[in-house]
Amino acid sequence: MARVVAIVPELMLASRVTTALAAAGHEVEQTASVPDELDGADLVVADLDAASPERLADLGVPVLGFYQHTDVETKKRADAAGVFAVPRSRMVRELPELAARLL
Repeated sequence: MARVVAIVPELMLASRVTTALAAAGHEVEQTASVPDELDGADLVVADLDAASPERLADLGVPVLGFYQHTDVETKKRADAAGVFAVPRSRMVRELPELAARLL
């Protein structure tokens, strides 16, 4: 299906993200930080604690960002940068559907 770069530094969460996306048929590259090159990625899934929304918006591919539900400022920054951002709990529950929406 699609090539997805997952920027998720937390090991347990990275495993869940990779497993969910792979089960949906996507090829997943997991990394802890924004890579220098995306090598043909179709989508980026990123922890907004690990990568700024402004930096992600400059990548030139759709971005699904996630944040702690109490971090209203990060949500505002993501919206201003044009990054689709959802609370971490929603991302975990709905990841395949959210990815499909952006692809």
